[in-house]
This record gives sequence, C-alpha cells and structure tokens, in this order.
Amino acid sequence: MKFRKRGKNLQMSALLLALALSACGNDAEGAGTDASTSPVSIPTASSNIPEAQGVEEGASIEETGESGSATDSGMDSGPESQQELGTEPDLGTQPSLETEQSLETEPSLESQQQPSPPPVSSPARGALPDGFVYLDEYIPDALFEIRYASDYNFVGAVVDGYKAPVAIATEEAAQALLGANEELKQSGYALLIYDAYRPTKAVAHFIRWAADVEDTAMKDVFYPDVDKSQVFKLGYVASKSGHSRGSTIDLTVADADTGVPLDMGGPYDFFGDISSHGTKKISAEQTANRELLKNAMVRHGFKPYNKEWWHYTLKDEPYPKKYFDFDVE
Repeated sequence: MKFRKRGKNLQMSALLLALALSACGNDAEGAGTDASTSPVSIPTASSNIPEAQGVEEGASIEETGESGSATDSGMDSGPESQQELGTEPDLGTQPSLETEQSLETEPSLESQQQPSPPPVSSPARGALPDGFVYLDEYIPDALFEIRYASDYNFVGAVVDGYKAPVAIATEEAAQALLGANEELKQSGYALLIYDAYRPTKAVAHFIRWAADVEDTAMKDVFYPDVDKSQVFKLGYVASKSGHSRGSTIDLTVADADTGVPLDMGGPYDFFGDISSHGTKKISAEQTANRELLKNAMVRHGFKPYNKEWWHYTLKDEPYPKKYFDFDVE
C-alpha cells in the first residue's frame, strides 16, 4: 500500500512537473510572438535627427516638439509618450533640417544673377527765394505739364532758365490756386498747370526767337496764321512778363482720374483769335469748359487775360513791380 501510494505520488509529481514545463514553454513561445509582432521601437532623437543648426539657421529640436518631449537627447519610452510620437509623420520621410535650411536660405541662381535696382531718389531742387514755393508740394492733387522744360512749345526747344519740369509760384498765388483746385475737385476735376513763375532770361529767349524769322519749326502747331515777327505787337508774347513776378499762372482743367484735359476749343499757347475769351469760333461745350476754369479762378482771387483763355494773374500779387530771374529747378 505504501509502494502504491509512493508510486501515485511519483506519477503526480511527474505530471505536475510536465505541466510546469509545458507552461514555461508556452510562456516562452508567447513572449517570442509578442517580440516579433510588437511595434518597432522609436529611435532616439540623437540617432536619426541631425543636430540643430541654431535659431537663425534652422528650427531647434525644442521647437519641433509639441509638448517638450523632444527637449532631451533621449525620449521617454512610456506608453503616453509613445502614443504622442506615434501620431507624428514618419521621420524617415521628412527632409532633414540641413535640407530645409538649404531650401529656405540659399537664393536661387536667377536671383543671384539679378542685381537689385538702385534706390529711387527725388531730383534735387534749388533753394527758392523767400515767399516762393513748389506748387506740386503745395497742391499735391494738381497736375503738371511744364511745356517750357521740353521742346514741345512754340519755340521748339527747352527755354532758357527751365532746368526741371517743376512749377514755382509765390506762396500767395499757391494758396489761391489750392482753393480753386479744391473747388474743382468737388466735381471730379483738377487743375493742370503748364507754367507759373518764369525767369526773365526765358523772356529774353522768346525775344531772340521772335527775331529769328528763319526759325518757323513750330509754326504749323502754334501760330499757323501769325507772322512770328508780330507776336509781341499782337500781345501773344510780352517783353516783360507778369510770370516773372511769380503770381501769374498758365493752366487748364482736367479730369482728376484720367488726367485728360477738357476741350477748350484751342490748344495752350496757340497764337490766334480762337484763344481769346468770348470768341465765337468755338462750341457751346468748349465755351462752358472755359467758363468752368474762369469762374473757379476768379472766385479765388485771379483775373483773366482777355487774349489767352489759360492765363491768370493774382489780383493782390505780392511783387507787382519786381521781376525775378532765378532758374526753375
């Protein structure tokens, strides 16, 4: 009985040992399976990502982390950290910081070959005598076409004393012009100024031109029916011009948006009866356009010159008997 009992005990022990060994084998096999199917461990920042290049040249490691998880040389391997990193794009498919730095900081070949344009600077302007101003600075909304600073005028050349296409006038005349321009702006118009202050040397140029009877280059445009030797006698050009006193202006009215001048029935500086106020040789619309200019100028202190629809002088001019000769520049 004792033998049988010992035999059964041995059999039971052997069976328990076999079961124990089998369980250990299954655990080992299960562990092998988990190892083969578990996610690949995430490489550390120091193994795959190049070192940061500095704040100015490229983003640092700290800047690329959303929660500060990449601020150290290694990464937390806990489940929460792995879950956050698992949502990031595959690091293997991202360009390196060196590549990003090259794309962002290196200029293209085309931009290297194109020089930068020089800075735009305003032309230098001369110092004006006391009491005179530049009209484009005083009346920024006005328009300008300074004919005597070009060769498109009755002389056919740049007139002496006009070194720049700018308009200059006394401050009193400028103030009155500003008022006229503001009035016209209410109807969508602007003053277009052809000439203002005129040096006495320019008038001397006109006198020399009139004496040269052979020079008729611009006759067809500006004086087709007039003998140029008679321009002073007929009152189209003066030997002493009010322009030289600084308060006489040649101008017209233009569309403020397009800059296109209104039709006045005759061009600026045209020597002929058609240029006179009250002429019957122009249409009702052209007459109305002249009246638009005249009314605005008269309301703001100017008086017209009967022979020229574009010519106005300030009634209370500050230098009624003084003529200036400084250059327009």
